Amino acid sequence: MKKLLVIFLGGLLVTSCDFERYRLQNDYDFETRFEETKGKETATYEEIIAYYKQLDETYSRISLQEIGKTDSGKPLHLAVFSDIEDFNFEKLREENAVILINNGIHPGESDGIDATMILFRDLASDSINTPKNTIIATIPVYNVGGALNRNSFTRTNQNGPAAYGFRGNARNYDLNRDFIKADSKNARSFYEIFHRVKPDVFLDNHVSNGADYQYTLTHLFTQHNKLGGELGEYLNKQMMPALEDSLKVKNFEMTPYVNVFNEVPEKGFSQFLDNPRYSTGYTTLFNTLGLMMETHMLKPYENRVIGTYEFMKSLINYTDANQEMIKEIRARANRKYLTDRWYPINFEPDMENPTKRDFKGYEGEIITSEVTGSNRLKYNRDKPFTKEINYYDNFKAQDKIEIPRAYVIPQGWWNITELLAMNKIKMEPLERDSILEVEVYHIEDFKTAEEPFEGHYLHSETKVSKRIDSIKFKKGDLLVKTFQDGARYLVETLEPTAPDSFFNWNFFDSVLQQKEGFSPYVFEDEAQKMLEKNDELREEFEEKKRNEPEFAQNAYAQLDWLHKKSKHYEKSHRRYPIFRVPR
Repeated sequence: MKKLLVIFLGGLLVTSCDFERYRLQNDYDFETRFEETKGKETATYEEIIAYYKQLDETYSRISLQEIGKTDSGKPLHLAVFSDIEDFNFEKLREENAVILINNGIHPGESDGIDATMILFRDLASDSINTPKNTIIATIPVYNVGGALNRNSFTRTNQNGPAAYGFRGNARNYDLNRDFIKADSKNARSFYEIFHRVKPDVFLDNHVSNGADYQYTLTHLFTQHNKLGGELGEYLNKQMMPALEDSLKVKNFEMTPYVNVFNEVPEKGFSQFLDNPRYSTGYTTLFNTLGLMMETHMLKPYENRVIGTYEFMKSLINYTDANQEMIKEIRARANRKYLTDRWYPINFEPDMENPTKRDFKGYEGEIITSEVTGSNRLKYNRDKPFTKEINYYDNFKAQDKIEIPRAYVIPQGWWNITELLAMNKIKMEPLERDSILEVEVYHIEDFKTAEEPFEGHYLHSETKVSKRIDSIKFKKGDLLVKTFQDGARYLVETLEPTAPDSFFNWNFFDSVLQQKEGFSPYVFEDEAQKMLEKNDELREEFEEKKRNEPEFAQNAYAQLDWLHKKSKHYEKSHRRYPIFRVPR
């Protein structure tokens, strides 16, 4: 009797809960601002968060969480749709694929914000088919500060909506350049979300313009050679064509992101290379299938949002139908980087091996500008065409790095180890002072940008020399083995010649400056003794003077050269302070 009573009460509780949710569905108006204004406006930040909160209160298959802070002072949110009403990702990913959708990284590009609000409502209300093997998570607005900085004019070429957010965040960072350097709280909160969700597929919704053409939708799948191996092949040969075909059936033909500026696309163009500073480049480091949706800003806003909505539906359906294959290929990719000896870097397009694609554009004409008097490009929409073009989507690595067994990071470089910890990198502190035989890099050459870029004066074309040396490390210095899931992240950030390495983002500029020097009137006498005692050094010195007239006429440069050959020259100058344990 007692058991039956419990069941009866439980039944009453469920019925009461269902009734409350039914009441809430009728109390809340789940029509978005985009729909209310017939495609003219986008929701404000406050409206977006209130909307997802109402979805969370009304539908048991939707959860809204606050995860971390942003530079604006407001939290970052994560909304999740789970058909089984379970939101524990540790459990969910065992039998489900996971898609993570990022919106509003550039809040003026609001198409994904509105489309995803509608998508989550339609999933929760069963207005569209719900996936059975896929969990959908979204960051409703990533750049909160930019979303709050609302205006109607900064997207100079964009055709709607009426008002929108600004590209820079609360500290004026472009957050789609911040995924390695993590100068913003937004990026650090994204790390927490990403490593909690561990998505199989990542989508970042954008809007762009580089030319005029017939397409509303363009896609930017992560560069497949850089993604690498079976995973890159799958993305390029199976996933991308399947999604293109599914959108074509819906009358939303797609083309790859048109990577040109003030040129006509029919000349051919290369795929965009999404290095790790970008969202899809960062997710690649953890073998996630990444892509950006890039709608064409000159098309009507209503069409762009609907196209984004339809693309996301196709992406969900594809992932749901192929979730076992996707998870298997990703698992093999994770194992691959645990055993590979070499890691390719510095990719460039293979200009001798283009892909042929049909492209639907408009004829471009060169006419005289009435503003400047110079030639200008003007597209003629009365002259549409379909032409076969060269699309340079095959890239070659220019260099390769031998993956070490481990890195050793002195504990003084806490700014580096903090970022590694945020990315779930395992680190083992040394238990005692130790002398280890390691590979040591010396920075031989690099170029530095003349203008700041996202708060940094970037280095590039970095060249290093390498030698074996015995280095004394202290108790508490960190041993970081590469035999772990974050192996790609480690190589791309800790190898100074990688394009988005911590070195190239100025994390190690302090070692580029010599801290101790000399006074010529004192060192002159010791320099003379060095030359008298070392015939080989003297000959090298004389030869340098013979071959380099400027050096021969610069007394201080000569003394500086000799000082660098002396026992007084500091070993830390230009010595890269992350050390490699060889295989």
